[in-house]
Amino acid sequence: MINASPRRTLAASALVVSSTALLISCSSGPNTTSSDSSSPSPDIRTTAPATPTDDPATASTTEPPQDVEKVRDAFAGLQATYNDGCTTPGNCAYFLGRLHDELTGLDKAMRADPQGPGHFEEPLARLAKLWGELGDDTSFENLKKHQDQLTGARDKINAWMQGHPEDYR
Repeated sequence: MINASPRRTLAASALVVSSTALLISCSSGPNTTSSDSSSPSPDIRTTAPATPTDDPATASTTEPPQDVEKVRDAFAGLQATYNDGCTTPGNCAYFLGRLHDELTGLDKAMRADPQGPGHFEEPLARLAKLWGELGDDTSFENLKKHQDQLTGARDKINAWMQGHPEDYR
C-alpha cells in the first residue's frame, strides 16, 4: 500500500482535473459556441453546436475567402517592408515589387474582412488613388517612377492602422 500525503493526493487530483478540462476544451470542434443555458452552475460553461446562418449572402460576408490573408497578416507583411529599401545596391526592383505586392494583399484583405470595406474607408481610398496613379503597369520603371507614392501610401496606412490596433492584434 502506498502512503501518500494529503498534499500529494490533492496535487495529483488537481493535475487530473486540469488535464481532463484541457482535453475536453481541446476536443470541442470548430463549430461550437459557448452557451450557459444548459449549465447547472453559472461558473461552468458548456459548448453547443454553432447555428449556421440560413442566408448564404450573410454567411459569405462573415468569413473572408480562404485565399485572402487576414488584415493582421497582410499588415504584418507591409510592416516588414520597413526593413528594406532602394538604398541597397541591386535591391530596388525587389523592394518596390514586394511593396506593391504587400499593398495589393492588404487591399484585398481589407475588402474581404468581415467588418466590411467601409471600416477601412481611409486606407482603401488611399490605395485606390495609388492604383489610379500606377495603372496596370507593374514594371520596375513604373514602380520606381511612383516610389514616393508607394512608400507614402505604406506610411499613411501604417499610421492609420496604428490608430486601429484591434484590426491587427
